[in-house]
Order: sequence, then C-alpha cells, then structure tokens
Amino acid sequence: MLAEKVTEELRTGFPAFSTLLAETGAEETRRAVEQAMLVALGYQESPERVRRPKDLVVTPLPVAPARREMFAALSGAKDVSDVALSEVARCAGWPVPALVQAIALASPAEAPQLAAALGDALIGTVDGDTCLLVPDPGTQTRARLEAALKGRAAAVGHAVPAGDAASSLRWARALLALSPGRGGPDARAAFVDDHLSALLLLQDESLARALSARWLSPLDDLTPRQSERLEVTLLAWLEGGGAPEAARVLQVHPQTVRYRLRQIEKLFGPALRDPRTRFELEMALRSRRLMAHVRRYRSRAGRRARAVASTIRPLGMAREARVNGL
Repeated sequence: MLAEKVTEELRTGFPAFSTLLAETGAEETRRAVEQAMLVALGYQESPERVRRPKDLVVTPLPVAPARREMFAALSGAKDVSDVALSEVARCAGWPVPALVQAIALASPAEAPQLAAALGDALIGTVDGDTCLLVPDPGTQTRARLEAALKGRAAAVGHAVPAGDAASSLRWARALLALSPGRGGPDARAAFVDDHLSALLLLQDESLARALSARWLSPLDDLTPRQSERLEVTLLAWLEGGGAPEAARVLQVHPQTVRYRLRQIEKLFGPALRDPRTRFELEMALRSRRLMAHVRRYRSRAGRRARAVASTIRPLGMAREARVNGL
C-alpha cells in the first residue's frame, strides 16, 4: 500500500523519525500516515480525530467539503461564477488547471489512492458513478494512466478546458456504460479518444435507427444471413476502397467480394457512385453494427444480473427477525 511505502521511506531516510516510529509501533504508524495523507489531500473531514504518533504534526490542508464543492462546480452540478469558482478553488487548495481529464470508475474502491497517484485528482460522484478529474492531463502519459488503472473497469475521457469538464465526464461515463464492467488482473481502461466516432454515432439511437432505415432499406427483403453477408462486404469495401482490400479484411477471395458487390449494385443502383451516399451508407452500417453490439452487451449484463439475483433466497420471517435482532 502507498502508506506503507511512505512509512518505509521515512524510516530509511530520517534517522530521528525512524526512532519515533520504533516507539510508536508499525500498525499505529501505518494508520497515522494513511490518515495524514488523506488529510493533506483533502479527503479526511475530521483531522482532529486522527490518532498520530506523538510529536508528529500534520497541518490540515483543505478538507473534503471544499473539494466536493470544487468537483460539483466543474462537473456542472452547481452553477457558479468565475469569482465564486476561484474562491472555491482557493479553499480547496486546488488551483483551476488549464485542462482536465475525467475518469469514470466502475467501483469506488481505492479512489483516494488513485486520485493521489494521478496528480491530486478531484473525486466526486455523478449520478452514482465515482469519477475523477485529473488536472493538467498533459503530465499524465497514456502509459501512466493505463498502468494506474490496470485491473479496473474504468473509462478515460478526453482532455478539455476546465470549463468543459462536464463534457469529459459525460463521455467517460457513456463509454463506461458500453464497456464490460468486470475488473480483474487483465482488465484495461477504455479511452474515449479511441471511440470518438462510435460515441458520436450512438449519442442518439433514434437518429441512428432513422439513418439505417433511410439508407439500408434495399436490404430489407433479404434473409438475415444474406443481409449480414452483404452488409459486412459493403462496409469493408467502403472502408478499404476496393475489392482486394475488402477481401483481405473479410479473408475471402477477391472474386467473392466482386460477386457480392454486383449484388449490392443491383440493390442500391447508381447512388453508390455518389460520395455523399457512400459516406452516409458507411455511417448507417457502422451505427447498425454498434447498436447490435450494445444490445448484445445489455442482454449479457441483464442475464448476469438475473443470475446473481436468482442465487439470493429470502431469509424467511423468523430468520430475518433474528438477523435484525428482534
């Protein structure tokens, strides 16, 4: 843990402090250092209640309420003037940076430690989601963010001016909702910068369905298998620019792609030669596939939730009364 590492650094680096720690005891010292760190970072509301080794003085810096106010102001939960924001920032000990970057976490576990590791990030909640606002994201390389978030289900928003923090929070939370919510050693954070077009297409599913209906109606009379085959071929052709490129993506013979393209041309006609039509067809195909992915993900999530719920059994009135101390 971070507190243990700090304690060890103090022990080896300052002989006088080492003597003090020896008198105090390892467990009490660890707790005191951990609480002192939370006080200094502004996450401990009652510093006067923290037990510290004798003669170890920790000056309380901004307390949690000021930081919560700061997060609320930047996230748009509270409408404040620039003057009021400056005052809140002063009280919080958190100068307003030029840029911020949001991180949405699937679990609040160890959020304070993560915030400290990422440049004294602000912690807050948005509609129940635990989120961080990382100051000056240019100082946080992608590799560092990935390392800090390894093993967590998390989504990293795009870097924005501090006044647009709500936008970074919004898209980080949207991406987290579309990503698998399971943590574990192999879990990796998702980055909004890698999914800009997908998030843009999915921001209004009603419009996405209208776009698909407008441009993909020639496929309506085909069987699902035929439609799927021609959809993937058309998308690969639009993305790659030719039959050989599409064949490599689909791992089929170029002649197979040319045969399917002749079928597609019969269905869509000369409109395929219009650049605007090709652009909107690609958008329609991408949005249809993204929505299918979202439906599958939500269906799996629903099945997992039902499976968990099915393992929970009522206690029964007598046992429930005993549990509640009646």
